[in-house]
Amino acid sequence: MHPIRPRLAVIAATTLLVGACATSGAGPGDPAGTPSSTSSPSRSSEASAEPEDPDTPSSWGPTVGEIDEARALVSTWTPEQLAGQVIVGRFHGTDPEVPAEMVRDLHLAGVSVTSDNVVDAEQVRALTAAVAGAAAEDGRDFPPVIGVDQEGGYVSHLRGIATEFPHFQSAGLAIAADARLGRRVTRAAALTTGLEVRGLGFTWVFAPVADVTIGAADPTIGARSPSEDPKIASQAIGAAIKGFDDAGIVSTVKHFPGHGTALTDSHDTLPVVDSSLAEIEQHDLPPFESAVAHRAPAVMMSHLDLTSIAPDVPASMAPEVYDLLRDDLGFEGVAITDSLGMGAVGGRPTPALQALQAGADLLLMPVDTATTHQIVVDAINSGEVSRERVEEAAARVVAVQLWQARVAAQRPVPVDVVERAQAASANLLSAAYE
Repeated sequence: MHPIRPRLAVIAATTLLVGACATSGAGPGDPAGTPSSTSSPSRSSEASAEPEDPDTPSSWGPTVGEIDEARALVSTWTPEQLAGQVIVGRFHGTDPEVPAEMVRDLHLAGVSVTSDNVVDAEQVRALTAAVAGAAAEDGRDFPPVIGVDQEGGYVSHLRGIATEFPHFQSAGLAIAADARLGRRVTRAAALTTGLEVRGLGFTWVFAPVADVTIGAADPTIGARSPSEDPKIASQAIGAAIKGFDDAGIVSTVKHFPGHGTALTDSHDTLPVVDSSLAEIEQHDLPPFESAVAHRAPAVMMSHLDLTSIAPDVPASMAPEVYDLLRDDLGFEGVAITDSLGMGAVGGRPTPALQALQAGADLLLMPVDTATTHQIVVDAINSGEVSRERVEEAAARVVAVQLWQARVAAQRPVPVDVVERAQAASANLLSAAYE
């Protein structure tokens, strides 16, 4: 028996409490909103007499029809296409044709853009347009994953190009000072961040950070975390997800099941987290439970050695941790790894394949994208990883991209988006520190 399964009833109750906490006192104009009570599309409905309405929303964004469309599409793909659709590549330099060629030739889901890949706004738009064009040339009528770390504060890879927002800690401080106002300014910050990066051609943002920090002993997350209080962090996450959803961009809640207690930096080494399961439940999971309640489309998996759940294995490669996310928290969206080029996983022979086998849907920034693609192709052909597992992963990615395209088309980027973003940044700072 899975050691965490008895938590199901507890998690369900806690999720409802978190959702209620995140929206207490919310009126029609309160951006915290109310978590959707829409049930997720169940495959058991296929056996019912009544066919499911394709426009029914899922528990994580796409409609039932979009999920079914994605499943049908990937079922026809070659192993090369399937392997590409579960990889978000890294690239070097600033030439737009480099990532475009990777996406076109390897059928990649998309690419992650870092500060090393950008020069100015014009070059960024040329880069994202080239990647989108390459996906279309590859026969895809849905947008690629074009993602960027744009959390606010020092983890902002578009610094000098997009509006500068404060650390996400500001959201928690604003909520602690005035919960309703804090949720409102947090949602507005996420909305305008999302709109501004969408205007630059991005479809994903690798934010918000759901980690609950322990303060000065936390060397990696720190001010990137909304709070040391799980309840405040949960409210910040709910508001941010709604803002990004409103912007028509895919948000990425990170780093599951919580990096805030790690005493070493996973960019350099694999942190060992000795928290008991009860401690993880109480301290780390509430913001992720809030994320699920608020229909988060994507969750990023951490590179942590969680000794109470899957000792000696990075969480991003541990089936038990994906079970915790899926079975116990009820998440049905896209599970994406943290960067596979980080020191925490660098010494493992085939980290991308291990993550895919464990339950990842997207493999983020492997060290060698082309080699990783070939490894996944070979694993599909040999049966080392089942085609069913890769189709499941690819279909989730396609479905969320169909959702992103639909919502973005309904919500054009306003011409004054920069001015709105600057105002939202100022309002967040004011609510947090004044």
